[in-house]
Amino acid sequence: MSAEWGSDVIADFVRSTGVPYLALNPGSSYRGFHDSLVNHLGATDPTMLLCLHEEHAVAIAHGWAKVTGTPMIVAVHANVGLMHASMALYNAWCDRVPMLVIGANGPLDAAKRRPWIDWIHTSADLAALVRPFIKWDDQPISVHASVQSLTRAWDITRAYPQAPTLVTLDVTMQEERLAKPVSLPVVATGAPTDTPVASPASISRAVAILRAAKRPVIMLGRTSRKEEDWNRRIRLAELLSAQVVTDLKVGAAFPTDHPLHVAGPGKFLGKAGQEAIRNSDCVIALDWVDVAGTLSQAKYDPDSTAVICATLDHVLHNGWTRDHQARADVDVLLPTTADLAVEQLLTALGNDIAVAPQWVPVDVVKAVVSRESGDDSSIKLPELAVALKDALAGESTCLVRIPLGWSGDDLELHHPLDYLGTDGGGGLGSGPGMLVGAALALRGSNRLPVAILGDGDYMMGVQALWTAANKSIPMLAIVANNHSYFNDEVHQERVARERSRDVSRKWIGQRIDQPAPDLAAMARAQGLVGIGPVTRIEELPGALASAVSHLKQGHAVVVDVVVGAGYAPAMTEGLVRD
Repeated sequence: MSAEWGSDVIADFVRSTGVPYLALNPGSSYRGFHDSLVNHLGATDPTMLLCLHEEHAVAIAHGWAKVTGTPMIVAVHANVGLMHASMALYNAWCDRVPMLVIGANGPLDAAKRRPWIDWIHTSADLAALVRPFIKWDDQPISVHASVQSLTRAWDITRAYPQAPTLVTLDVTMQEERLAKPVSLPVVATGAPTDTPVASPASISRAVAILRAAKRPVIMLGRTSRKEEDWNRRIRLAELLSAQVVTDLKVGAAFPTDHPLHVAGPGKFLGKAGQEAIRNSDCVIALDWVDVAGTLSQAKYDPDSTAVICATLDHVLHNGWTRDHQARADVDVLLPTTADLAVEQLLTALGNDIAVAPQWVPVDVVKAVVSRESGDDSSIKLPELAVALKDALAGESTCLVRIPLGWSGDDLELHHPLDYLGTDGGGGLGSGPGMLVGAALALRGSNRLPVAILGDGDYMMGVQALWTAANKSIPMLAIVANNHSYFNDEVHQERVARERSRDVSRKWIGQRIDQPAPDLAAMARAQGLVGIGPVTRIEELPGALASAVSHLKQGHAVVVDVVVGAGYAPAMTEGLVRD
């Protein structure tokens, strides 16, 4: 069907990207575009994902990008929808994931505005709401300019370093009948094929340092989900006999049972990682989040430790947000992605080994939590980790999220899709939506999508789960429910101790109790399978076995597990560190 209206051309552009899904919460500012998706495209290619909140729509696109490395398209309604979406956009920005957001505005021509509602939903510069944490934006007027801007935004979000882009469509443009056909620009599809690489001179300087190094350490940050990149990272570590430090803020980057992997990955640097870096003579930071802060935690000696840093992150740094972290003193900067840097270094180092050296996996010791007499009966997070491992034994899984208290030593990662990391921005409410998006990307694969969510994160984003029920997306959310915003209890305890005040009152204004929300009922109310609350350790294996059975039958499942409050040591130390 040929395009008749301005919004038909926009819909044709969306189809040309090859993106299979468009996440949205409806709004009148893009009613023309919505009609074109339904009646011009036939509501297919892309399929619309109805979401109950714009923040969830963006979070779903975020989860999709974490698995695929490619953008989903999101539609948000006017200024009110963009304000709802803003926290999730900040997460996506900090996590450096791609997505194209199509915004919409009331009529820019004031004479065409309906009384009251069009006036409060029209903004002169809509993107000003989020411009500090998106990569590029535009607010075109004509149909031709709109498809040009959308194509540019599509190209820019896909290019490295990746981050969201936004194009705001005028409602009048959408609803204008075309006077003549509008040709679509050439639209690139799939993953980007061209990425900046480091110069030969910079690679040579890095190689000279690496050849002289006796105790190199590789810090693996943001990396791809591709198996060939995973294998090259192992190859580089083995070629250099380098110890490898990983980070729970980003996805799986290296096998945790490899002899070169440093134990205790966390959201802050653990004791083993600190020791490895402190004793090194060369650190290779591969798109690591917060290089300077991590080196500072390790108390490294800059006079005896050379630092090689591969990143394109500096391209996105601006004056509003401080997500660029402290400035690191770097001996060699390789302005490219982590995995292209690995590929370049392997080539330059004389990668003439036909087969990577074999290594023997370390025996993984099953965690055991001792219970002393008088111990409370609450389920401990390590116990939940052991029970979940047993319930998923023999299954290929993707761990989409873990809560703050989860220990990195409880993770067994052997593939880049085994774990996806966090949301980047460190707020609450993103977990459910990101699980839905990741599960959608994994649907039809042999991987079971699983997330362990904190109760605060779950309740802030719980409505995102409706989309999973609506689209029959199999997934499993386990809520580690400690009935508290425990992160803030840790901070309140520190302040009370510093001021010699009553620590026992730290929970006031933090506990989610009296009454305790029925988290499983929240899931059932939206059409999911809800199990729990599980309050006793002996109930846990049966509850998880039932959940996995429902998951394998194609259902979306939530299990409410009541756990004791507590963090892994590295997390507690990181939160209270001076």
